[in-house]
Amino acid sequence: MLLILLYPNLIFPGFGLPWLAPVALVPLLIALALEPRPLWRFLLGEFAGMVYWFAICYWIQFVLEVHGGMGRWGSWATFALFCVAKAMHLAIFSLLAAVLLKTRYAIPAIAALWTGIERTHGTFGFAWLTLGNAGIDMPLPLRVAPFAGVYGISFVFALMSAVVALLILRRGRKHLYWLAIVPGLLLLPDLPARETPTETALVLQPNMSEEEQWTSASAAAERDHIIRESLEAAERSNPQIIIWPESPGPLYYYRDPTFHQEAMQLAQQTHAYFLFGTVADTPEGAPLNSAVLLAPDGALVDRYDKINLVPFGEYVPPFFGFVNRITQEISDFVPGNRIVVFPMDMHRLAVFICYESVFPNEVRKFVKGGANLLVNISNDGYFGHSAARQQHLEVARMRAVENRRWLIRSTNDGITAVIDPAGRVDERLPMYQETTAAMHFAFRDGTTVYTDYGDWFAWSCLAAAIFALLWSQRPHYEPGTSVNRDVSPARRRP
Repeated sequence: MLLILLYPNLIFPGFGLPWLAPVALVPLLIALALEPRPLWRFLLGEFAGMVYWFAICYWIQFVLEVHGGMGRWGSWATFALFCVAKAMHLAIFSLLAAVLLKTRYAIPAIAALWTGIERTHGTFGFAWLTLGNAGIDMPLPLRVAPFAGVYGISFVFALMSAVVALLILRRGRKHLYWLAIVPGLLLLPDLPARETPTETALVLQPNMSEEEQWTSASAAAERDHIIRESLEAAERSNPQIIIWPESPGPLYYYRDPTFHQEAMQLAQQTHAYFLFGTVADTPEGAPLNSAVLLAPDGALVDRYDKINLVPFGEYVPPFFGFVNRITQEISDFVPGNRIVVFPMDMHRLAVFICYESVFPNEVRKFVKGGANLLVNISNDGYFGHSAARQQHLEVARMRAVENRRWLIRSTNDGITAVIDPAGRVDERLPMYQETTAAMHFAFRDGTTVYTDYGDWFAWSCLAAAIFALLWSQRPHYEPGTSVNRDVSPARRRP
């Protein structure tokens, strides 16, 4: 039982055994095949899901306690409820996968079911690591990402798990034929080769404390300090763009006239574009988590308002409305509603903010809109010294692969990095240090199949799995069979 519950967790950062991904579902599938009772299959999946989310997202409890002000018991209770709710996806998968295990088409159907249900995580409020994310350092399965996204890799891993499970269950060696899909991946285009980028971005990692109690004087001193650091570093590197992370401190471009003026002057004095995070407001006065781009002359180019907000951090999900009565410290941001692609000379860039990196279908819209460069600004300091930072980097790397774009991650205290179109970390800054660095990137044109069509594969898998489940029940509804068996020829009326 312990193996069933813990095995899938081992493939992600924090445990560090990604090579187990192709067989991650094997223990669960075997257990489902051996358990005849539907209720226990459901509960088995629920318990496995609870342990999975508890082990992967343990840092949520820290965020709720330390930065949400909920206290020890309130944070653990809310996190436990979160795990119960998120585990429902795996519980439903377990209940339905057990039905498919009995069919002739069990292997592709189970892989499709896993992939389709996996896609629904973001639809129902919270997404994080998918099974396919474990393949970010596997060049062969990674070839699938530009065509089917990370969900295509999940399908490959789930299919391999189903093959191994049926072999262990002694369902016949014919299932080995499905493994031909693995060498078949060689028919897909290889990942982009390494290149030496020539464009320069000055990236600031300010290492501001999330627990700082800012006063007017301390806020002004910090603001002036990072402006000065950026000016001095820009003189040495002559960057095309200066990038600051998601706002970790009181930097209000729209509310603070002094910072508004200093931001314009920074762009003008460095002759560079200036991209930074700030808090904006709707016409009604509600706060927005935003990214602003200034042109080299200091003029406002445009503003992007974060669309996908962080549950508990930036808004409280309706299902957890009681949290508002536990603490009033959780922010109540409102989402933006516009995909923004910023013009930058002859090129175009797009920025997505922090947690938005886990929504591949949203990120690809920026590239489809013409972005030649992707930027992810974030404040991962709220994660504490946990595996969430590495997890977040792993997620962002997949977005670069799916869209064949260079990606710059600018964070408050790590992990700040430049990622190439093959998902490789090209440059990286040390964590928990204040630093500025000239980092290098390239603009890329063209689109991938995934960029153009999004999650077509994942939704097709969900539809195929539903069809397979319905088809598996067809023998139970063939008309007249049960009646005819009970009536002998001698008793039938002529």
